[in-house]
Amino acid sequence: MSDHAMFPKVPLLLGLGGLVPFVGLSLALATGLSLPMFEDADSIRVALVGYGVAILSFLGGVRWGLAITQSAGGNSKADRDFIIAVIPALVGWFAWFQPSPADLWWLAVAHILLGLLDYGLACRIVAPEWYGRLRLGLTAVAAASLILAALAPA
Repeated sequence: MSDHAMFPKVPLLLGLGGLVPFVGLSLALATGLSLPMFEDADSIRVALVGYGVAILSFLGGVRWGLAITQSAGGNSKADRDFIIAVIPALVGWFAWFQPSPADLWWLAVAHILLGLLDYGLACRIVAPEWYGRLRLGLTAVAAASLILAALAPA
C-alpha cells in the first residue's frame, strides 16, 4: 500500500466511526428528530457539545504524543507542539460553558483550526502524509456537523 494511495484501514474505520455521533446528533437537532437515548433537543445538544469537547481533547493528546517523539535534544518545534497540544482541551472546556449556539460555534472553529494545524504536522513530516489528509476529511465532516447544529432552531 502506497502512503499516497490510501489510508490505513484501522485509522480510517475508527475515524469514520468517530463521525457517527457528530453527524447523527447534528442531524437530529437540524431535523427535530428524537433519539432513543435523549429526552429532548437540549439533551442532544449537550451530548454533541460533550462529544466535541472529548474529541478536541483526544486530538490534543495525539499532538502531545507526536511531540514526545520529536522532543529529544530540546527541539523548539516539539516544545511548540506540547503547548499547542493542551489548547484544544482548554478551548473545549471554555466552549462547554458558553450559551447555545456559541458553544457549537466555538467547537466548530476549534476543530477547523486544529485540523489545519494537524495537516501541518504531515507537511512537516512529523506525522505520516495520510494522517494529514485523513484529519482534513474528518475535520470537514465534524465541523460541518457542528455548524449545522449551531444553525438548527433552538
